[in-house]
Order: sequence, then C-alpha cells, then structure tokens
Amino acid sequence: MNLDQHHYVLPAREIPTAWYNIAADLPEALPPHLNPQTGQPVTPDEMGRIYPQAIIEQEVSTERWIEIPEPVREKLAIWRPSPLIRAIHLEKHLKTPARIYYKYEGVSPTGSHKPNSAVPQAYYNMKEGIKRIATETGAGQWGCSIAFACQHFGLECKVYMVKVSYEQKPFRRSMMEMFGGTCIPSPSNETEAGRNLLAKDPECTGALGIAITEAIEDAAGREDTNYALGSVMNHVCLHQTVIGLELKKQMELAEDTPDILIGCAGGGSNLAGLVFPYAKETMDGKGPQLLAVEPSACPTLTRGKYAYDYGDSIGLAPMAGMYTLGHSFVPSGIHAGGLRYHGMAPTLSMLRKLGVIDAISYQQNECFEAGVTFARQEGICPAPESTHAIKAAIDEALKCKATGEEKAIVFNLSGHGHFDMLSYDKYLAGGLEDYALPQENIDTALDNLPEAAAEATIS
Repeated sequence: MNLDQHHYVLPAREIPTAWYNIAADLPEALPPHLNPQTGQPVTPDEMGRIYPQAIIEQEVSTERWIEIPEPVREKLAIWRPSPLIRAIHLEKHLKTPARIYYKYEGVSPTGSHKPNSAVPQAYYNMKEGIKRIATETGAGQWGCSIAFACQHFGLECKVYMVKVSYEQKPFRRSMMEMFGGTCIPSPSNETEAGRNLLAKDPECTGALGIAITEAIEDAAGREDTNYALGSVMNHVCLHQTVIGLELKKQMELAEDTPDILIGCAGGGSNLAGLVFPYAKETMDGKGPQLLAVEPSACPTLTRGKYAYDYGDSIGLAPMAGMYTLGHSFVPSGIHAGGLRYHGMAPTLSMLRKLGVIDAISYQQNECFEAGVTFARQEGICPAPESTHAIKAAIDEALKCKATGEEKAIVFNLSGHGHFDMLSYDKYLAGGLEDYALPQENIDTALDNLPEAAAEATIS
C-alpha cells in the first residue's frame, strides 16, 4: 500500500490565512463576560489590564474571518499543516467496516495543539511592548508551548504548573526551561492566593483554576506583564480552528466526508479547533455528529451546570457563561492533567446547550487501555488527554462493526505522550485508580457559584 493512500499532507502554502470565528454563526449571542466584583459586563479597559488589545478585540468579535498575521503564519509553518492519517492498522485490528482518521497535532515543537494559540498570543503581546507573560499549565503542554512562543518573540515567561502534574511530569518542566521559561508548582508561595491556599491545605495538589488565579495575580501586579490562557477563551478557540480548516482540505484529498468528529474536552480548545469549522453545517442538519469526550473525574459537560462562574478558583478572572462544576471544585489527581478544569469554553458550552455537540465521559483506565491499543497498532504513544478521544473513536468503530455501517470517524490526536511514560508505567503495572465522583461533591461546588452570577442568570 502506498503512503499517499493513508497519509494526507498539505503543503505549507495551505496553512489557513484566516481563523474562523464561530461567534458569527451562533444562533444566539454569547453571554458577555462579567466583572467578578460588580457582576457587570467587563469593559475593554478592564480586560486591558492583563490582555493586549488585539486579543481583546478577538475575544468579543463576531466577524466570521479574522486574518492571521504573516509573522504568525511563518512560525506556524515550522510544523503546520499537521497530517491527517487514516488508522488502517487500528481498523484491521478492530475488524470494523468504519474508516478511522486522526488529525495528528503531536508534530508541533512541543508535541500538542497548544502552540496554535501560543504563537499568536506571544506575537500580539510583543507588538504592544509587553516584556513578560505569566500563565498557568495543567499537564504542561500549554506551559511548554507559551515558553516556546515567548522565546520566538523575545518575551520572558513565568508558568504556574498544577502541582500534581508538576510531580507526575517532571520533563515538561525541563522542556519549559529549555525554551527559556520559568516553571513553579501551583499553589505556590509566590502569590497571595497561593499562600492562602497552602495555609488552609498544605498538601493541596492544585487545579487549573488555582494556577489561573496565581498567573492573573502575577500579571495584574506588573506593568510589563500580561496574562496568556491556553484554553477556554473565545480567542483561544479561534486560533485553534486551523486544525479543522486544514482537515476540510485533507478530507477532500481522501475523497471522504466525516460522519463523526471526536475530541477530548478539558477547557475545550482542541475540540473547538477540530469541530468549529464544521459546526455551521451540523447546525443546519447537514454536518457530522460532534462529540466531546471528558474524564468521569471532571465531567463538566455531562454533569455540570450551564451558568455564570469564575474562570479561576478564587474569583480574579471574569465570570463566563459556561458549563461548570463550580469554581471551588478540585478534581482528583487523574493523569490526564490537561482535562482537570472546572469549566468549559463559552462557545462550546453554547453549542452543547443548543444540542449541537454531544458529550460522554470515561474513566481513566479504559482510556489508557484504548491508548495502548492505538500505540500498538499505529505506532504513536498518545497523550493521556488524547486517549479519551481514542476510546470514543474505538467505541464508535465497534458500533459500526456490530451494525455493518461504514462510517468515517475522525478524531483529534491532540498530542503525543512521550512525557507521560510514568503514567503509562503506572497503568501497565495495574496501579491506576478510577475515581467515582459523588454527586454531593458537584452539588457542594455548585452551591458556591458567585452571588453576582445569580443576578445575571443565563437560560
């Protein structure tokens, strides 16, 4: 079999020239971000304390297409377009009539989809004279990516890494430092928020919401520093649409049309990047099924509430209308650290509320099992986060085996797992635990939604 029969690669000139903005095609307006103190819509001046002007404009824009600056495209060309690969060996192993494809984002310099947004964010901050970026990271993918991007545009980079992942994935820290960044575990003693949390719970393992709080406090306290977020926000989802825009061209090369698109979901950026360019067709009843896959230990879309909530754990970040488990919710220490976030991107949340996107959740052992199956057949060790999408793709393929349907299944392989081998070691030794999340834990966190949010309830 020739390689071109299952590898679909575009030339660099096919890197998209504009990002697609889903806000232009939503049937109703997104709820505005709210000031966490007043409960009123956040003003551009307030956002300008921690974001560059271009990012603020993208966050609230309803323009369908937003041009990608040429210096950004030049950096993206280091690894983009990413390949679309048909998983023929996995298909044979499963004995399924389904056609399984994966968009492989692990070819980036840091091994995931995260640089797709890190590069433009660093560029826009550099253009406005910012010298330093403060940010958070879960599994370390975003931290590595923003450190890489800051290096390319001459910025300093400080990363607050969720403590449990800092300990599970030490070489992510090494990669951040290789790219010139500084990485510390969160909660830390370097911010007031971190010190307060450690005083209450010295053994706190951290969460993305906590790390976000620390990074925002850092950025707000220095004139030369801005904050950069790796997921959730509208502008981040916008930047990630290069994934789905490339996919459309690659599916044409494959002479195929996806019946279902699958992505793991933590804050939502890699899923958004995959599905947003197809979402209008799905809303019109002509597109593929769109499926979000999340961990059972942090089931934001499957068991959360659509409401206003803080984007961080303390309440420094603006309130967003989104699916949430409650900003005080601290998920268990699962190994898919990038999926341990209490909320979900407002744009994805809107599509979920409207029934455009479906959602399911899995326990981590069954996801690792799927990841090992994929690695043994396709030769790529997937990131723990990506194994959630693989598990769902395998389940869909097995359904096709049972029914005889010949569906085209496409999932986003959002990153490789080369820095996650300690997690795989634990799985292979039978040492991974699944976590049964009691409803009372969710209810307790949801009871603590901000008071200002109650006065700005969204339907």
